[in-house]
Amino acid sequence: MKKTFVLMILIAMGCAQVEQPIAKPTQTTPVKEAVIDSLKHPWSIAFISEEEVLVSEKDGDLLRVNLESKKKTIIKGFPRDLTDSIRVVYRGDNSGTFEVRLHPEFQNNRFIYVSYAAKKVGEGKTTKVIRARLEKDSLRDIRTILEAGPYTRGYYHYGGGMTFGPDKKLYITIGERLFREIDEPEMPIAQDLTDKRGKIYRLNPDGSIPDDNPDFGPDAQPGIYAIGIRAAQGIAVDPKSGNVWFSEHGTRQGDEVNLLKAGANYGWPVITTGGYRSRDYVPPTIEGATFTDPKWYWQHTVAPTGLMFYTGDEFPEWKGDLLVPGLSRGSLWRFRIANDTIQSAEELFVNNRVRSRKVVQSPEGKLYMLTDEPNGKIVRIKNKTI
Repeated sequence: MKKTFVLMILIAMGCAQVEQPIAKPTQTTPVKEAVIDSLKHPWSIAFISEEEVLVSEKDGDLLRVNLESKKKTIIKGFPRDLTDSIRVVYRGDNSGTFEVRLHPEFQNNRFIYVSYAAKKVGEGKTTKVIRARLEKDSLRDIRTILEAGPYTRGYYHYGGGMTFGPDKKLYITIGERLFREIDEPEMPIAQDLTDKRGKIYRLNPDGSIPDDNPDFGPDAQPGIYAIGIRAAQGIAVDPKSGNVWFSEHGTRQGDEVNLLKAGANYGWPVITTGGYRSRDYVPPTIEGATFTDPKWYWQHTVAPTGLMFYTGDEFPEWKGDLLVPGLSRGSLWRFRIANDTIQSAEELFVNNRVRSRKVVQSPEGKLYMLTDEPNGKIVRIKNKTI
């Protein structure tokens, strides 16, 4: 009785506490799940709906794919000047079908945009962008939006990345298409305003030139928005700020993530964060040029490709982050950005690397990536709670 009375007093005074289990914070980890396979080096993907997508195969066709039924349908009517891939003969050939994008008002007008390596008999190849109306499983009313001549016999660095900005303008990356720097002319291709190669373009959806594009002078190619580009493939919009970011391939290292600015010169090949493939190459001095530094560059080769900003709910700690896949090391990177500055970087799947050409989000916020393989896959990145 006396012990009970003392205990009651202690409880009343708050001196006795009953231990409660401490709730551990929920930890999550991303895992991969193959959804579609048997794709020929898939390059890009565009969601018509949550279940249906368009997929461009770098070494194959433009496909309509149902992610639930697994049905694949070849889109008919593609332009006949598409370069036949010779990767089976020469592995370094970069030609093929590249980006596929939907018009911002696709549900009303059915317009899609496709970039690819076009050929011209006796002259070679170049990067070309078309707009077409998708009617069932065929392309109609095809119109050339950009033809980045000249046609050359090089098979490299076409670029071909595309995105629509919040201004509803189409941004297109075009590579310089040289393999060795020693082959640069006296005025390097990416610095030559009269040459269409090695630039980023900003166009109206019909291919016309916006009135508020930067003025590079009377001799500049129409539509140029930025210069000094080597081999940019990925380009994406930050939905929070509306800014456009793009990835860039270096030669010996020098892979970069850049913030796109109107009228900017990103320096190639006069400056680089890496080295040159031609070890004895000495770049020229360009009087009066001002160069824009990258926001990030790697000390090793990554070969970054189709990047995107994550806005889904499945990985809440990733919300607003930039995701960048890579070819060379098969890596996938997550960047935290604040005030247009990269604050932190994390490599994901360090024990499960695979060459990836694109990472993309579905209309409902599901995360997918494309693997760059002969047996290419659409892979769902899921959040596994542990």
